[in-house]
Amino acid sequence: MTSDHPPSTNGIVVTNETSIECRCDDLAELAVFLMPRLRLHPQCELGITLVDVPRMTDLHIEWMDEPGATDVLSFPMDELRSAPEGVLPIAGTLGDIVLCPEFVKAQSDEKGHALDEELAFLVTHGMLHLIGYDHATAEEYDAMFALQDELLDEWKRQ
Repeated sequence: MTSDHPPSTNGIVVTNETSIECRCDDLAELAVFLMPRLRLHPQCELGITLVDVPRMTDLHIEWMDEPGATDVLSFPMDELRSAPEGVLPIAGTLGDIVLCPEFVKAQSDEKGHALDEELAFLVTHGMLHLIGYDHATAEEYDAMFALQDELLDEWKRQ
């Protein structure tokens, strides 16, 4: 197992608890990029942890009461939301995003994406969940995934 703690002045810590090589610095940089675009304070604290299948399975059962592993889980802390236009965002603890690279690798292979591309998608997805987005209805799904696509397109263009 490896542990990857890139330096962060923005309160973002990425930890890789797996043996799968991932570009953790890129995930931290993506989170920094997303903060102002989601109208969040740039000093919000965020943890991103990459775990193995057994650990993700345990978390999925414990927190979602669903069997098996999953790709991403989000755990909001201070229930922060995007600041309204013209209002300064407040600092706080955004929460934690847990990713399972082994599970994600199968998805990325199926979609023809690189693992790091799929992890970036899931960090964006996880951050949206942390600020209250959901995809339980068709309308919520459309809004959340449209914003995700817009943010990732902008990230890729920079």
